[in-house]
Amino acid sequence: MSCLDCPALPTFLQEAGRLFLWLPTPHTHRKIWQALEAKTEVPVQLLEDLGLVVAIAQGALKKTLETMAEVLSQEEMQASRALFLPGDRDPCWQDCARVESLLQLFHRTQAELLLELLKENRLTTYFQPIVRARDPAWVVGHEALVRGLDREGKVIGPDLLFATAREAGLLYHLDLAARRTAIAAATQHRLEGDLFINFSPTAIYDPAFCLRSTVWAISRAGIPPERVVFEVNESDRSPDLDHLQRTLRFYRQAGFRVALDDLGAGYGSLNLLHRLQPDVIKLDRELIRGVDGDPYKAVIAQKVLELAQELGIVTLAEGIETAEELQWVRDHGVDLVQGFFIARPQPVPPGLGSIG
Repeated sequence: MSCLDCPALPTFLQEAGRLFLWLPTPHTHRKIWQALEAKTEVPVQLLEDLGLVVAIAQGALKKTLETMAEVLSQEEMQASRALFLPGDRDPCWQDCARVESLLQLFHRTQAELLLELLKENRLTTYFQPIVRARDPAWVVGHEALVRGLDREGKVIGPDLLFATAREAGLLYHLDLAARRTAIAAATQHRLEGDLFINFSPTAIYDPAFCLRSTVWAISRAGIPPERVVFEVNESDRSPDLDHLQRTLRFYRQAGFRVALDDLGAGYGSLNLLHRLQPDVIKLDRELIRGVDGDPYKAVIAQKVLELAQELGIVTLAEGIETAEELQWVRDHGVDLVQGFFIARPQPVPPGLGSIG
């Protein structure tokens, strides 16, 4: 289901055209001018107020931006404004919304693989089982984890996908595609139990518009909303807590539950618990790793667990990799666990209660 109110996927920017630049300082202006002048095949026109117009041959935008990136700092690239227009027309007021930082345009031209994956729907979902801490053989749900596939079918990990998306301004598109792919895969595999789906709050502009296709897809798939848990990553959350609260309120009003992922990875954990009041908290894997042999980690984790238990919040320890870590979280009252020691993410999820 497409949304007419949502931004279309950007093009590959392979056309001939003109690149309009507005630079922050005379020094930046001079560096770009000199770098492009050294490339005699790149015509450059000076504009007033530290502006430049660069003629771009077909397929040459990526190479031209790479030349600029060689002489400018990241701060200069971020502060410079850019607008690429195919053909030879001048900018008009309708183009204002398309002006972006030179750094973002540069990253977008470097993101051809991600754009191809999104355009050709070459995303897939792996599922990692979530089990009861007291009975690790009993699967109660799965976390949906996005992966990319290259043309040879090789798996591309999520870290590369999301890092590229953030740099290139494609986080909205990847986040939406990942959610839709997870719902479709859960439907295909007739997944039972809880379904944990990650989402990036910074990719949500307006919950009422940006999330309605997700709600529609879950409803169409026949998945009861109370089985769906949307995870917000603390280390990737929006700095605007009011916006995040509105987003989570939208999910809850639709009948879904909310999990606060990576608790302990950021600095505002207690404030987030108070403001967001999640149904589930997931203890950060770095906090859990080696917790059985680290007194400092053990005290911190224990206090977080005590607080969650007093507030009636379900606790989930992720990143369990050893029998000792599993035993520690069991002894300290964790409700649910996941991690390589239990099961690795896999494209075909196991059924409920099927591990072991």
